[in-house]
Amino acid sequence: MESMSRPLSRAWIEVSLAAVVDNARAVARIAGTRLLPIVKANAYGLGAVAVARALEQVDPWGYGVATIEEGAELRAAGIARPVLVCGPGRPADFERYCHFDLTPALGDRDSVAAWTARRPERPWHLEIDTGMARAGVRWDEIDVIRDLPGAERIAGCYTQFHSAERRDGSIDVQLERFQRAVDRLPRRPEVLHVANSAAALRDRKYAFDAVRPGIYLYGGTPGGMIEPGKPVVTVRAVVVSVRRVRAGDPVGYNATWTAPRDTTVATLGIGYADGMRQALSAGKATVLLNGARCPVVGVVTMDLTMIETGATPVSVGDVATLVGAAADEANTLGQFAAWCGVQPREFLTGLGARLPRIYA
Repeated sequence: MESMSRPLSRAWIEVSLAAVVDNARAVARIAGTRLLPIVKANAYGLGAVAVARALEQVDPWGYGVATIEEGAELRAAGIARPVLVCGPGRPADFERYCHFDLTPALGDRDSVAAWTARRPERPWHLEIDTGMARAGVRWDEIDVIRDLPGAERIAGCYTQFHSAERRDGSIDVQLERFQRAVDRLPRRPEVLHVANSAAALRDRKYAFDAVRPGIYLYGGTPGGMIEPGKPVVTVRAVVVSVRRVRAGDPVGYNATWTAPRDTTVATLGIGYADGMRQALSAGKATVLLNGARCPVVGVVTMDLTMIETGATPVSVGDVATLVGAAADEANTLGQFAAWCGVQPREFLTGLGARLPRIYA
């Protein structure tokens, strides 16, 4: 669909929840284990509640978020499965974890000791740092956790691969460190999980008891290693202005683009405040409008983006497709993100809150 007779807004995002579910099922089938879908950052900008409700039909083990607030939002929406807060847990927040029935991720001796002393019956997961150097107890210092009272009640244990998309051997080094650390715990935790999208789709030896797909669920390709999942996201914007410009006329801030001929420029109601990056102004990006590919011209501004339509008929109210989910529509998520100079996950999470999300 390239145009709509009654635009929903100046710009919006269409999200195919059916495609999210299909991608989740593909990961589960390939990995051969249960899912712990990552819905942090508002499900990569697409709407955590809507996505989690859709994913209930694949019977996930639970959901992964980054903050207590994100977990509380899922609880308020009626999500009852375990919710793991992957951000490092701090004792000052323990009451809030309990209030919202959230599972903390702990990775240092003091936090583990404080949790097990006051809440021995409540589950928690241990994060092991196997090389990411971001959070968690180092794999070769696991004894500081093993020897604590209550360490035998660890419900889950995980690590984060730093380069799962590469073929440099680092993922297997980290896997071996993780297994060595787990072997030194008083008992094997019930749930072991190490695999992000790339690892989950790469080999079942990384699957363990659950995998943590993220970007693949939302239509992104982890590192170009595999075929992408089904497209999920369509981004559209309305033409809010049309003007003829003459050869030599400048367009946009700093006059970075000058019309090489008499032509037509249309202005779209979307800008960098909505997640469009100024890198789109580099001269390669296009959008689909009325069956034609039209290049982005001038500098992307806070609220507006200009395109050259040339001989393509265009009127105020027409709808352009910037990212298209359908095979015959404009650019893929990966292509448009590349034009923006970012990875697909960064592009999705950067889509502005003022863009309505329309679910199908």
